[in-house]
Amino acid sequence: MTRTHRLFQLMQVLRRLPSPVTARDLVNETGVSLRTIYRDIDALRGLGAVIDGEAGFGYTLIEDAALPPLSFSDDELEALVLGLREVKVIGDPALAKAASVALSKLKARLPARQTHRLQHAVLDARRWGRPPEPGIDVVDLRKATWDEATIALEYADAQGRVSLREVDPLSIVYMQSSHMLLAFCHLRKDYRVFRLDRMRAMARTGASFRPRRVPMLREHMARLRALALEKAKDRSSDAAPVPARQEGDYSAQEEN
Repeated sequence: MTRTHRLFQLMQVLRRLPSPVTARDLVNETGVSLRTIYRDIDALRGLGAVIDGEAGFGYTLIEDAALPPLSFSDDELEALVLGLREVKVIGDPALAKAASVALSKLKARLPARQTHRLQHAVLDARRWGRPPEPGIDVVDLRKATWDEATIALEYADAQGRVSLREVDPLSIVYMQSSHMLLAFCHLRKDYRVFRLDRMRAMARTGASFRPRRVPMLREHMARLRALALEKAKDRSSDAAPVPARQEGDYSAQEEN
């Protein structure tokens, strides 16, 4: 393996693995020694890569405009195009616009052959019906989730009754027929799923649950997976096979 190829591989591993990436993880991924990893990290920094961290704590790659743009394999490009087209179909207005802009940027920066492949990709995404429109500004909700800020919601149940909730927003999930917020509900003192189209108003409370969003989300997802497995076992006696995971798995914890 040439040094250039090794540095490129190291960059790819830093991009792909959850941050911070330990030196031992890099050794396992690349097959080189710890000493080589430390030397290659220094080399990448010298070439302009912004890599936060140090030995013993792990490394985080921060994208740097000084680095040359990544090239994509044909399959990677098809995946990007399909994903962005899907966002244009199911995303809220801000995300749909962002997906269009991202596609334009890709088109402008790719080599000529791949630009042609992007314009005439064989994969596409279509929906004959869109999920209900969110009742709040999803941009504000995304920002509050990133900021790990507790929010107050006016939320309507299936009968239209509105209640006030304080929740810690963890993740937004775009489903086939509705968009969901995974959150910890202070009223229920438990994890719940809230439909965005049933939200009537949203505001920050001023409280923060930083830095607990990621572990809380992991716990929430683990519970959802457990519910899905439990429901699959209950259906195991049915003749027809049923997918282990479907939208109903989220509705098991949906707030009514």
